[in-house]
Amino acid sequence: MKPFAAEQTKAMPFCSSRCCQVDLGRWFNEEYGLPYEPTEEEPLLEENSEL
Repeated sequence: MKPFAAEQTKAMPFCSSRCCQVDLGRWFNEEYGLPYEPTEEEPLLEENSEL
């Protein structure tokens, strides 16, 4: 990785718009996700697969 000047890129926090698009694609493909812990009121979806 080579350093870049943050004030010179419009794609912050990414180094380029290509890197931004790659990251967005990974979110859309569900390669990334946010952690989720259900409460007692919200059971996991797998448990409700009978519905």
